[in-house]
Amino acid sequence: MITIFHDPESATSRDALALIRNSGAEPRIVLLRQAAPPRDRFVDLIRRMDLPVRNLLRIEHPLYEALGLGDSDCSDNSLLDAMLRHPELIACPIVETPLGVRLVRPAEVVLNLLPNAQAAPFAKENGQPVIDDQGRRVDRSSLE
Repeated sequence: MITIFHDPESATSRDALALIRNSGAEPRIVLLRQAAPPRDRFVDLIRRMDLPVRNLLRIEHPLYEALGLGDSDCSDNSLLDAMLRHPELIACPIVETPLGVRLVRPAEVVLNLLPNAQAAPFAKENGQPVIDDQGRRVDRSSLE
């Protein structure tokens, strides 16, 4: 089972979801901005991603500054409390598969978590190619 903690307003999240579907999978979609996961589930996801709690904050969101979350004295518990009260502060997408859990930024990071190969060529919403017509990942360095 694949789960994506998704924000349909985020191009990165939409691209990651499309890449999951391009592998033939239909994930369980959790709309992150509507409700944060339960605290114990969120803490487990963070632990499995092996990321500092602070790395999951959307620092560009106005609430980040308004709530003083940039203060170095803010504990992990305080940051978690803020993200759970205001799920719009949680960076996304977060994708969970049998191969692991990751904060998927950029979207093509999701390819490392998918058990099945891509079924068709794929380009991000911005037109950047990710998968070629042979089902191979496009090397960005060859495009520059």
